[in-house]
Amino acid sequence: MPLQVLQGNQETLKDMDPNMTKGHNLSCNCSIDDFKCSVYPVTYLVIFAVGLLGNTVSLYIFARVCKKWTSVNLYMMNLLISDLMLVCSLPFRVSYYMMDVYWVFGDIMCRVISYIFYINMYCSIYFLMVLSIMRYLAIAHPYKYVKLQTGNSAKVVCFVVWFFVALASTPLLSAGSEVDRDKIKCLELGTTHVSTIIVMNYVVAFVGFVVPFLVISFCYFHVVRSLLKPRDTQKKRPCYKKSTALVIIVLCIFLVCFLPYHLVRTLFLEAERQAAQDCESCDYIILIRKAAVLTLCLAAGNSCLDPLLFFFIGENFRGWWREKTRTTELKELNSKEPQ
Repeated sequence: MPLQVLQGNQETLKDMDPNMTKGHNLSCNCSIDDFKCSVYPVTYLVIFAVGLLGNTVSLYIFARVCKKWTSVNLYMMNLLISDLMLVCSLPFRVSYYMMDVYWVFGDIMCRVISYIFYINMYCSIYFLMVLSIMRYLAIAHPYKYVKLQTGNSAKVVCFVVWFFVALASTPLLSAGSEVDRDKIKCLELGTTHVSTIIVMNYVVAFVGFVVPFLVISFCYFHVVRSLLKPRDTQKKRPCYKKSTALVIIVLCIFLVCFLPYHLVRTLFLEAERQAAQDCESCDYIILIRKAAVLTLCLAAGNSCLDPLLFFFIGENFRGWWREKTRTTELKELNSKEPQ
C-alpha cells in the first residue's frame, strides 16, 4: 500500500522512492545523484542474485514435494511469489542508475516497476502478519488452527491481501516517465504539495506497517510466553523450534528492513518540506537523503530474508531435505559394500 500519487497542474508525485528528489524543485540543490548511482546498482545486483536464488529454489521445492496445500504452505508460496516479482524488477533499476539516471525502457515499464516494488513490500508485510497469526493459533488455539489449516479460508485471505494491496497501489500506474534536462527520468519524487504527501504518508505507514507490526507483536508476546513455560521437550521440541525460528526471522525482517524505511521516509518528507520553504544548509538534507537511499535498499532486501522462513519452518523443505539426506546416505553405503 504505497504513498498515493498526487497529480494536478502537471505536478506529479513520482515513484514512492523517498530519496529520488529533483533538485530544481527545491529552493536549493542538494543533489546526491553520485551517491545513488554508486550505491543502488551494487546493492540491487546483490539482492537480485541472492533473492532470485533463494526464491527460485524454494518455489522449485514447493512444486516438487508439496502434496498437501495447507494454509501455511499457501501463505508462504504467495510470499515467495511476491518476492520473486520484486527481484525480477531490480535489473531495470540497476540499468537506470548505471546509465546515470536515464530511463530507456519506456513509459509503461516505468509505471509497472514502481507498482511492483510496493506490491511486494506491503504484500510481504501482510503475509508475514498472517503467518504470525497462524503460529499464534497453533500454540494458543490448536483446534482452530487445525480447522484453518484444512479449510479454504487461506485462499480467501490470499485473494484479499493481493486485491487490497494491488488496488491501493493503482495510483502509481498513473505516474510515468518524464523528460528533465534532456534526460528521460522515471524513479523520481517530486516535492510539490509536500504537506499533503506527508499526511498521506502517515496514513500509509499506519495501515501498512504499524497495524501489522502491532498484530505481530501481540502474537509473538503470547508465543514467547508459551515457549517459556515448562514443556515436555520430547513431545514439543519441533513446535518449539519452528516457533522460535519464526519469531526471530520475522522480527529481524521488520526491525531491519521495514522499520528503518518507514521511519526515515517520514523524516525525509518533513526535511523536504522544510528545505522547500527555507534551505539554509545542505548538510542535513544530504544526510537524510543518503539515509533514505540506504533504508530503501534494506526494504528491498526483505526479498532475500523471506525464503529463510521456508528453509527453517517449511514442512515441505524439511521433508525434502530428510529424503535427500537419506538417499545420499544409502548411496554411500551401497558404494562401500564389497562387490
